Amino acid sequence: MQPKMPHIDLAGKPIVFEWIHGNSENSYALFSLPGIMGMLEVFFPGLAEIADEKLPVWPESSAPWSILSYDESGLLAQMGDLLSEEGSVFIHPTAIIGDFVEIEGPCYIGPGAEIRHSAYLRKGTWICSGALVGHSSEVKNSILLPDSKAPHFNYVGDSIIGIGANLGAGVKLSNVRNDRREILVTMEDGERVETGLRKMGAIIGDGCQLGCNAVTNPGALLMPGTMINPNVTVSGWNS
Repeated sequence: MQPKMPHIDLAGKPIVFEWIHGNSENSYALFSLPGIMGMLEVFFPGLAEIADEKLPVWPESSAPWSILSYDESGLLAQMGDLLSEEGSVFIHPTAIIGDFVEIEGPCYIGPGAEIRHSAYLRKGTWICSGALVGHSSEVKNSILLPDSKAPHFNYVGDSIIGIGANLGAGVKLSNVRNDRREILVTMEDGERVETGLRKMGAIIGDGCQLGCNAVTNPGALLMPGTMINPNVTVSGWNS
């Protein structure tokens, strides 16, 4: 008996069912840099333990959210260099794709990742190994690091979700200000820092847990292990 093939709408774009060759080294040089650059290690300490995982490369002279930009160092540009055809989609052979999933390329879906029924992956989505995008969840220009989960009715826009972090049902990571102005982030000491981005959701550290129907305002920063209660709005620095 032949296994049932899922219905996947790729808007006519090719799927690449092979491992992507190229530079497998990930840039951790910024871990040793002072100030704002050390934030990558602060928010995602688990990155230092990862081996044999294809990850985006963070620019060496920028803050962690700089990879969400639409310039030559951002996710879209990196995927364009990584994939063989413009707008193509990489799906690892061990990834699980449910029925009625829609995927816009460029998009990367890593080993053991799961994309469930009616999920919508938009351009610039990078799903790492073991990560989960669930029913009716939408992801755009974002990174889900290994074993992170957006499992039920979530919106993840221009965000990074850390290793093992979980979004409760209905959690939304808002990525645009109502006035469409540049997004500022608030540091632990209250300093307001320009991001240069007009679209940025949240930086969710490793192991964070967000309760059902919580909403993060643009530029929210959550330290690893942060617990967010259901039905709240989150802004600024959280720990």
